[in-house]
Amino acid sequence: MTTLIKTLAEKPWLSGHDGVGVPAEVAIFDLAKEKVGLRAFFAVAASLFMLFVVAYRLRMVYSDWVPVQDPGVLWLSTGLLVVASVALQVSSIFMSRQHDQRALTAFYVGGVCTLLFVCCQLVAWSELSNAGYLVSTNPASSFFYLLTAVHGLHVIGGLVAWLRTAIRMRSAEPGAARIAVDLCTLYSHFLLLVWAGLFYLLLNS
Repeated sequence: MTTLIKTLAEKPWLSGHDGVGVPAEVAIFDLAKEKVGLRAFFAVAASLFMLFVVAYRLRMVYSDWVPVQDPGVLWLSTGLLVVASVALQVSSIFMSRQHDQRALTAFYVGGVCTLLFVCCQLVAWSELSNAGYLVSTNPASSFFYLLTAVHGLHVIGGLVAWLRTAIRMRSAEPGAARIAVDLCTLYSHFLLLVWAGLFYLLLNS
């Protein structure tokens, strides 16, 4: 009985050997801790944006809600964010294939397009302000500034990481910055998905 209990209590998947001492395959998650941390951040940030969206939908049913005429430059900014996301994905692919110079060029394109996205958002704010839509004008304009500002802060944070990675790509050994490029690429995709949802919400309310 004691032998049976001991056998049942064994965990060969932890030791890497089966019950008779033969090496056994141990399945582990092949995922860098940096990517795990970034995905955890995505979960928190996505929850934050979801709360904003819920508050937006609940607030717009009141009579003092005056829809904002969305600036046309938002379409341009959306296109720029798409190009940025694609460029960073291309950079990640080139990096995995050890085409370092091509990866750096594509990485630059992604960063520049992301910076232009921020500039377009500032232009949109300026157009709304000139049209009389200030933060305190009505709840719709307040939410517009709030949503675009919070997303913009996340974009600026991504640009800081992009700049650090670009410097590392130029100074490090070939392929040493690969994990950083992958993280920037994932973050860019996340920002694009969030903006797509916010842009749809703003256009249809």
